[in-house]
Amino acid sequence: MHIPDGYLGPTTCGLFYAVMLPIWTIASRIVKKTLKAKQVPMLAIGAAFSFVVMMFNIPIPGGSTGHAVGGVLVAILLGPWAACIAITVALVVQALLFGDGGITAIGANCFNMAFVLPFAGYYAYKAISHNPRVDSNRKMIAAGAAGYIGINAAAFLAGVEFGMQPLLHHTANGQALYCPYGLKIAISTMAGEHLLIFGWVEAIVTALVVKYLQKQSPELF
Repeated sequence: MHIPDGYLGPTTCGLFYAVMLPIWTIASRIVKKTLKAKQVPMLAIGAAFSFVVMMFNIPIPGGSTGHAVGGVLVAILLGPWAACIAITVALVVQALLFGDGGITAIGANCFNMAFVLPFAGYYAYKAISHNPRVDSNRKMIAAGAAGYIGINAAAFLAGVEFGMQPLLHHTANGQALYCPYGLKIAISTMAGEHLLIFGWVEAIVTALVVKYLQKQSPELF
């Protein structure tokens, strides 16, 4: 799902940086006010967990990749704003040190995976779980479903961003300057592979970790 350099035009890249700047500002203020001192190590662990699972990525036809993110798990444990910070850190490190995702596309990648994914998954989890007991299997099932929903929402938006590029940036004769694939191909590729494969990976990872924590560290919930 990482968008590389050269696939989004400068207008699109600038737009997502402009969108994410106030989101990062709000997230940092909320986390500073609400995150307890004993939860700070969990925030670092969440960023590290997200970094590791995102490194196991599989190329998708068209130039992007598919992988788990772990953002919904962090959102369940620490809240979506904390997840936004944790995943942003992971994405920036990946882009700057490992070339996984473009530097110009950090804003777009963070919008998809550090904002939309954890928030969509977190509120889906809240709606499905409906405050069950800590040891309830419903919590695990809700976490898996939320992981599936969150990552597919992010993948769909990445497909839209890819598919808009030929419409926004092209030569006089219609040749695309950046991503060459239109909305139909880009959305079907990104959404299809995450609906069929990577969404289930995210769901299983999220559900299993929640189940483990229910038994070993129920106080986290």
